[in-house]
Amino acid sequence: MSAFPETVVLLADDRTPIGTADKFTVHTDHTPLHLAFSCHVRNTDGDVLVTRRALSKKTWPGVWTNTFCGHPGPDESFEDAIARRASRELGITVRDVELVLPDFRYRAVDASGIVENEVCPVFRAVTDDLPAPADDEVAEYAWVSEDSLRAAVAGAPFGWSPWLGWQLTELEAAGLHITR
Repeated sequence: MSAFPETVVLLADDRTPIGTADKFTVHTDHTPLHLAFSCHVRNTDGDVLVTRRALSKKTWPGVWTNTFCGHPGPDESFEDAIARRASRELGITVRDVELVLPDFRYRAVDASGIVENEVCPVFRAVTDDLPAPADDEVAEYAWVSEDSLRAAVAGAPFGWSPWLGWQLTELEAAGLHITR
Protein backbone atom coordinates (compact mmCIF):
# COMPACT_ATOMS: atom_id res chain seq x y z
CA MET A 1 0.00 0.00 0.00
CA SER A 2 1.20 3.51 -0.79
CA ALA A 3 2.81 5.45 2.03
CA PHE A 4 0.70 8.47 1.07
CA PRO A 5 -3.04 8.52 0.48
CA GLU A 6 -4.03 9.22 -3.09
CA THR A 7 -6.78 11.63 -3.99
CA VAL A 8 -8.99 11.09 -7.04
CA VAL A 9 -10.88 13.78 -8.94
CA LEU A 10 -14.64 13.23 -8.95
CA LEU A 11 -16.50 14.14 -12.15
CA ALA A 12 -20.00 15.10 -13.21
CA ASP A 13 -21.45 13.16 -16.14
CA ASP A 14 -20.27 15.92 -18.50
CA ARG A 15 -16.68 15.32 -17.19
CA THR A 16 -16.58 18.52 -15.16
CA PRO A 17 -14.60 18.16 -11.89
CA ILE A 18 -16.95 18.34 -8.90
CA GLY A 19 -14.70 17.42 -5.99
CA THR A 20 -12.17 14.94 -4.69
CA ALA A 21 -12.15 11.76 -2.62
CA ASP A 22 -9.64 9.36 -1.10
CA LYS A 23 -8.81 6.63 -3.67
CA PHE A 24 -9.16 3.84 -1.11
CA THR A 25 -12.67 4.88 -0.08
CA VAL A 26 -14.05 5.78 -3.54
CA HIS A 27 -13.97 2.26 -5.03
CA THR A 28 -17.10 0.55 -3.69
CA ASP A 29 -20.26 -1.01 -5.08
CA HIS A 30 -21.44 2.57 -5.79
CA THR A 31 -18.22 4.12 -7.15
CA PRO A 32 -18.78 7.68 -8.35
CA LEU A 33 -17.50 8.75 -11.77
CA HIS A 34 -13.88 9.85 -11.44
CA LEU A 35 -10.78 10.64 -13.49
CA ALA A 36 -8.21 7.96 -14.25
CA PHE A 37 -5.80 6.88 -17.00
CA SER A 38 -4.48 3.69 -18.56
CA CYS A 39 -0.98 3.32 -19.97
CA HIS A 40 0.39 0.70 -22.37
CA VAL A 41 4.19 0.50 -22.33
CA ARG A 42 6.37 -1.08 -24.99
CA ASN A 43 10.09 -1.74 -25.04
CA THR A 44 12.51 -0.89 -27.82
CA ASP A 45 11.99 -4.40 -29.30
CA GLY A 46 8.31 -3.52 -29.80
CA ASP A 47 6.93 -5.86 -27.15
CA VAL A 48 4.11 -4.71 -24.86
CA LEU A 49 4.37 -5.01 -21.08
CA VAL A 50 1.30 -6.64 -19.52
CA THR A 51 0.83 -7.13 -15.80
CA ARG A 52 -1.14 -9.36 -13.50
CA ARG A 53 -2.70 -7.34 -10.71
CA ALA A 54 -1.57 -8.25 -7.19
CA LEU A 55 -3.91 -10.52 -5.26
CA SER A 56 -4.15 -7.82 -2.59
CA LYS A 57 -5.68 -5.26 -4.99
CA LYS A 58 -9.18 -4.08 -4.08
CA THR A 59 -10.47 -4.34 -7.64
CA TRP A 60 -9.81 -7.14 -10.11
CA PRO A 61 -7.18 -8.91 -7.97
CA GLY A 62 -5.09 -11.43 -9.89
CA VAL A 63 -6.39 -10.35 -13.30
CA TRP A 64 -4.08 -9.68 -16.23
CA THR A 65 -4.29 -6.18 -17.68
CA ASN A 66 -2.47 -3.40 -19.52
CA THR A 67 0.85 -2.15 -18.16
CA PHE A 68 -0.63 0.07 -15.45
CA CYS A 69 -3.46 2.42 -14.57
CA GLY A 70 -3.80 5.24 -12.09
CA HIS A 71 -5.50 8.43 -11.08
CA PRO A 72 -4.09 11.92 -11.57
CA GLY A 73 -4.38 13.99 -8.42
CA PRO A 74 -5.98 17.40 -8.34
CA ASP A 75 -3.86 19.77 -10.46
CA GLU A 76 -1.52 16.91 -11.49
CA SER A 77 -0.89 16.49 -15.22
CA PHE A 78 -1.45 13.11 -16.82
CA GLU A 79 2.24 12.99 -17.73
CA ASP A 80 3.29 13.52 -14.11
CA ALA A 81 0.76 10.95 -12.86
CA ILE A 82 1.95 8.42 -15.45
CA ALA A 83 5.58 8.92 -14.43
CA ARG A 84 4.61 8.56 -10.75
CA ARG A 85 2.64 5.34 -11.27
CA ALA A 86 5.25 3.81 -13.62
CA SER A 87 7.86 4.30 -10.93
CA ARG A 88 5.61 3.22 -8.03
CA GLU A 89 4.09 0.12 -9.63
CA LEU A 90 6.89 -1.14 -11.84
CA GLY A 91 10.09 0.70 -10.92
CA ILE A 92 10.43 1.99 -14.48
CA THR A 93 10.73 5.34 -16.18
CA VAL A 94 8.79 6.01 -19.36
CA ARG A 95 9.33 8.30 -22.31
CA ASP A 96 7.49 9.26 -25.49
CA VAL A 97 4.17 9.37 -23.64
CA GLU A 98 1.38 9.75 -26.18
CA LEU A 99 -2.38 10.10 -25.75
CA VAL A 100 -4.15 7.59 -28.03
CA LEU A 101 -7.74 7.39 -26.75
CA PRO A 102 -8.65 10.75 -25.19
CA ASP A 103 -12.35 9.98 -24.71
CA PHE A 104 -12.23 6.45 -23.28
CA ARG A 105 -14.80 5.97 -20.53
CA TYR A 106 -16.07 2.80 -18.92
CA ARG A 107 -18.00 1.28 -16.06
CA ALA A 108 -17.35 -2.31 -14.95
CA VAL A 109 -18.21 -4.45 -11.94
CA ASP A 110 -15.77 -7.10 -10.68
CA ALA A 111 -16.72 -10.46 -9.17
CA SER A 112 -16.79 -9.02 -5.64
CA GLY A 113 -19.23 -6.26 -6.65
CA ILE A 114 -16.67 -3.43 -6.66
CA VAL A 115 -17.36 -0.92 -9.43
CA GLU A 116 -14.90 0.93 -11.63
CA ASN A 117 -16.53 4.05 -13.08
CA GLU A 118 -13.95 6.13 -14.88
CA VAL A 119 -13.23 8.69 -17.52
CA CYS A 120 -9.93 7.08 -18.45
CA PRO A 121 -7.82 8.54 -21.26
CA VAL A 122 -5.49 5.90 -22.70
CA PHE A 123 -1.79 6.52 -23.29
CA ARG A 124 1.10 4.60 -24.75
CA ALA A 125 4.75 5.03 -23.79
CA VAL A 126 8.19 3.48 -24.13
CA THR A 127 10.66 2.22 -21.54
CA ASP A 128 14.25 1.03 -21.70
CA ASP A 129 14.04 -0.38 -18.17
CA LEU A 130 13.52 -3.86 -16.80
CA PRO A 131 10.53 -3.87 -14.44
CA ALA A 132 11.04 -4.19 -10.69
CA PRO A 133 7.37 -4.45 -9.65
CA ALA A 134 5.97 -3.49 -6.26
CA ASP A 135 4.50 -6.63 -4.63
CA ASP A 136 1.34 -4.82 -3.56
CA GLU A 137 0.64 -3.72 -7.15
CA VAL A 138 1.85 -6.43 -9.53
CA ALA A 139 1.87 -10.21 -9.06
CA GLU A 140 3.67 -10.93 -12.35
CA TYR A 141 4.43 -9.40 -15.70
CA ALA A 142 5.26 -10.45 -19.25
CA TRP A 143 6.52 -8.87 -22.44
CA VAL A 144 4.36 -9.96 -25.39
CA SER A 145 3.83 -8.95 -28.99
CA GLU A 146 0.76 -6.84 -29.67
CA ASP A 147 -0.63 -9.60 -31.91
CA SER A 148 -0.20 -12.16 -29.10
CA LEU A 149 -1.91 -9.82 -26.65
CA ARG A 150 -4.86 -9.29 -28.96
CA ALA A 151 -5.17 -13.05 -29.52
CA ALA A 152 -4.97 -13.82 -25.78
CA VAL A 153 -7.63 -11.24 -24.89
CA ALA A 154 -9.91 -12.42 -27.71
CA GLY A 155 -9.42 -16.09 -26.78
CA ALA A 156 -9.86 -15.74 -23.02
CA PRO A 157 -11.47 -12.37 -22.22
CA PHE A 158 -12.39 -13.56 -18.71
CA GLY A 159 -8.69 -13.71 -17.82
CA TRP A 160 -8.12 -10.04 -18.62
CA SER A 161 -9.45 -6.77 -17.24
CA PRO A 162 -12.57 -5.67 -19.11
CA TRP A 163 -11.12 -2.23 -19.79
CA LEU A 164 -8.17 -3.78 -21.65
CA GLY A 165 -10.48 -5.58 -24.07
CA TRP A 166 -12.53 -2.44 -24.64
CA GLN A 167 -9.38 -0.37 -25.18
CA LEU A 168 -8.03 -2.84 -27.74
CA THR A 169 -11.36 -2.72 -29.59
CA GLU A 170 -11.38 1.08 -29.65
CA LEU A 171 -7.73 1.25 -30.72
CA GLU A 172 -8.42 -1.15 -33.58
CA ALA A 173 -11.52 0.83 -34.65
CA ALA A 174 -9.39 3.99 -34.73
CA GLY A 175 -6.64 2.24 -36.75
CA LEU A 176 -4.19 2.62 -33.85
CA HIS A 177 -1.72 0.25 -32.25
CA ILE A 178 -0.06 0.08 -28.86
CA THR A 179 3.30 -0.34 -30.55
CA ARG A 180 2.68 2.41 -33.16
